[in-house]
Amino acid sequence: MAIELGAAVRVSPLIRFGRWSFLGLGVLYGAYHQNRLAKREVGIRAIENEKKAIRDAKAGEEKKRALEEEARAIAELSAPTKK
Repeated sequence: MAIELGAAVRVSPLIRFGRWSFLGLGVLYGAYHQNRLAKREVGIRAIENEKKAIRDAKAGEEKKRALEEEARAIAELSAPTKK
């Protein structure tokens, strides 16, 4: 059940040159595009790091406030009641 293929066709040197040229251009374009995107990402990361610092500070303050409020509530519940 083997399929017989005919003899390989010789490809024109012009077509081979074109294929290799487009392959090389594609690789160069990909490297250029990756470099451009990487530079943009560095700027985005810097902004995100600044926002993260602010967000973490706010979360820390909120957590501290919540802990103080919880401690106050526990103190009120555990305090003896006067009858």
